[in-house]
Amino acid sequence: MLKIGLIQLRTPATQAAALVQAEPLVREAAAQGATLIATPEGTNLLQRNKTALFEAMTSMEDDVAVTGLRRLADELGVWLLIGSALVRRDDGKCANRAILVRPDGSIAATYDKLHMFDVDLPTGERHRESSSYEPGDRAVVAGAAGAQLGLAICYDLRFAALSTALAKAGAEIITYPAAFTRPTGAAHWEVLMRARAIETGAFVIAPAQGGTHEDGRATWGHSMVVAPWGEVIALADHDEPCALIAELDLAAVAKARAAIPNLANERPFAGPFLVPEIPLAARSAAE
Repeated sequence: MLKIGLIQLRTPATQAAALVQAEPLVREAAAQGATLIATPEGTNLLQRNKTALFEAMTSMEDDVAVTGLRRLADELGVWLLIGSALVRRDDGKCANRAILVRPDGSIAATYDKLHMFDVDLPTGERHRESSSYEPGDRAVVAGAAGAQLGLAICYDLRFAALSTALAKAGAEIITYPAAFTRPTGAAHWEVLMRARAIETGAFVIAPAQGGTHEDGRATWGHSMVVAPWGEVIALADHDEPCALIAELDLAAVAKARAAIPNLANERPFAGPFLVPEIPLAARSAAE
């Protein structure tokens, strides 16, 4: 059994304040026995004002929240997935980056979010993540706490091909740290998480941002853990900051994949070929 902790946050607009909010919840999860702890997307900073955002962002190595959480992982002796930190890359561009930290505080793996949230919602909300961040170009599976983690972030949830690729590469747990909007969260959050778990026969863990933030945005919360058969085994049924604890029986992954071997049964195919409709009058004339 693997005991995990999901940290639900309401991240403020500075890294120092973000660390102050996250640290006691990480400590709470560790005190309850979690050996793998995961935080949401934007753990270090959430700021909608782009000028202020770009001024605040630093490199991963210099970020106050990231370095503080690395020291905390070392102190507590836990694996810590910083679900994502908004950081500057070496080339000066910005990344939405998941950071997997070992129990000694060193970095085991990073993953830059592949899919940018560029949408116009029916509510009038407009999001253009690609105007702030450079998308990643590689998928990542990393070993942690005796399990294989497939790393993904928020909007990646809507791209089933990514979760399938992670599962086929050996991922037993797929992570979706998120900052879902309230409209999309209410409509799609749970059903998509359960779908990804069922499709891949993997555990899905989703630590989330929740509530109304300092920068005015509103996020859905409702952090959850879904088992490989699709059942929700842990849920924060609110949007308040908290630590959510769950135990994962990793043997359930092999059991689910043996029962429904869709990953093994997948076949390559040609097409799709587009066949135009022939109007009835034209078809009758041809006959």
